[in-house]
Amino acid sequence: MKRREFLRTGLGAAGWMALGGTSRASETRKAQDVVYLGPDKVRLSRLAIGTGTKGGSIQRQLGLEGLADLLHFGYDQGLFFWDTADGYRTHPHVREALKRVPREKVTIMTKTRARTADQMRADLDRFRKELDTDYLDIVLLHAVTNPNWPEERQGAMEVLTEAREKGLVRTHGVSCHSLAALETAARTPWVHVDLARINFAGLLMDAEPETVVPVLRRMKAAGKGIIGMKILGEGGLSDRVDQALRYALSLDCIDCFTIGPANRDELADLIRRIPAASAAKAA
Repeated sequence: MKRREFLRTGLGAAGWMALGGTSRASETRKAQDVVYLGPDKVRLSRLAIGTGTKGGSIQRQLGLEGLADLLHFGYDQGLFFWDTADGYRTHPHVREALKRVPREKVTIMTKTRARTADQMRADLDRFRKELDTDYLDIVLLHAVTNPNWPEERQGAMEVLTEAREKGLVRTHGVSCHSLAALETAARTPWVHVDLARINFAGLLMDAEPETVVPVLRRMKAAGKGIIGMKILGEGGLSDRVDQALRYALSLDCIDCFTIGPANRDELADLIRRIPAASAAKAA
């Protein structure tokens, strides 16, 4: 099925299953569900509040206090998983939000483009200062595309391993932006967590869903934690939110997912929609 046909028509049950969906009609999932991610069992909420829509430009429009208010609003609703990155330029906003909540009550994921050991050490020191925290919960190598990324970033990976052993980082992994990189991540033991692009329409993904889902299932079978991103295709599926949520919640190969709301109303709407979407039949 062509991508434009996904957007124009709904999916029947057979098409849904072909894309990897599995019916969860008897199970209601909520945005606030507690999930323990990957081999390091990092505690987080099923829905992460993303701060990187269109490179973070959408969330940064809220300003320092505005985005901190959004994160705090989500925390009050039971969402304690906050998704940031060096490239989003939202570390200061997360730091502001951390002034209002106990550090140990939230899980922070950030991302780095460091390649060498020296670059990674510098990033870890800087990130902790920018966020005003002694430790980072999840640190990912950001937006890798080369299938040989473990060789390219060996120095950075070694520093992250050492940081995890010292308690400076709780878990580590990779964010993939190509199918070849994703395939490499699936067979790389160092990857404890993968941030993967997934939605029913294949928008802004590494490949079509029927190609990506089997790779994610191999990751899951290997014990890796899987976080979904681009669930709404960075706004491209804003007219099919329920369908997109239903698909993501039906997958047996992702533990949780991140979505970047533009404001409180959007976040409240997601929180409201998720239980109904999870309980709906795929058909």
